[in-house]
Amino acid sequence: MNGNAVLDIKDLKVSFKVRRAGRKYQVRAVDGVSLSLAESEVLGIVGESGCGKTTVGRSIVGLVRPDGGSISFKGRDVTGAGLRDTRLNIRMVFQDPYASLNPRRAIGDSVAEAGDINGFFTSRAERSAAIANALTAVGLDPSFATRYPYELSGGQRQRAGIARTILPSPSIVIADEPVSALDVSVQAQVLNLMMDLREQLGLSMLFISHDLGVIGQISNRVAVMYMGRIVEQAATRTVLDDPRHPYTRSLVAAIPKPDPSKRILGAIETGEPPSLFKRPSGCAYAPRCPLASHRCQVDVPELRSVDDRALACHNV
Repeated sequence: MNGNAVLDIKDLKVSFKVRRAGRKYQVRAVDGVSLSLAESEVLGIVGESGCGKTTVGRSIVGLVRPDGGSISFKGRDVTGAGLRDTRLNIRMVFQDPYASLNPRRAIGDSVAEAGDINGFFTSRAERSAAIANALTAVGLDPSFATRYPYELSGGQRQRAGIARTILPSPSIVIADEPVSALDVSVQAQVLNLMMDLREQLGLSMLFISHDLGVIGQISNRVAVMYMGRIVEQAATRTVLDDPRHPYTRSLVAAIPKPDPSKRILGAIETGEPPSLFKRPSGCAYAPRCPLASHRCQVDVPELRSVDDRALACHNV
């Protein structure tokens, strides 16, 4: 395990059995991902839809059972264990604020759910105070405890979801696309809230997004995923200022920049990602890559240290 890591993932593999056109397939969603998360760090995972980033997050909190690899929390292997202390210490903010709250439960009951299940409260008064404090921490009035999800806006629902995540206060928060379903006007407010809570509570955070611009605002390091594998990993500023992998370059090139001199020319990719049902041999990005060589069609590039980053590319 890495020295000061609170979370250490080694060679994580996750597959799903699916049926398509009358045939059964085994789809590899995550293919040998290794990550570490340090105390009070924000690690961003970025990639397009279907790259496996959400599956990594769900594996960490026990919602998906891995096929292989290990997940360690503070040196303890918790892979697929569903242990009580792990559930309390590693919590998840979900993407869809409309689906993540039970419509039949008052907001206060949803916020207190983890505490109720794990016997965290010793009295009703303590429970009520904890709910009020959690709602206040996310910018909601304590009176929201008696309201129902249908009475809240999308931004208010996501704040309620975050309040549920921090009661009781965890060590790690997995934030799965927490602003993608919100209006642009609300996204910045929720991002600022999450950064404030990280500072106040000393949280470590795994922030999952398809938007590298959002990742750049909140994370210390970033891991870029493509087709179930990490292709580049480095400090966020390093990735944004000097992307090396062709896929990372295309993501950075897609971020709007007011200064034309800072745009990355010739990096926008063409074509669609290969089908998960029929992966290409060799590098999965080769069919779309401007640097692809014969070796790329045959050999899968391994993630290796190159200068100030980890990189999986034969030609960089």
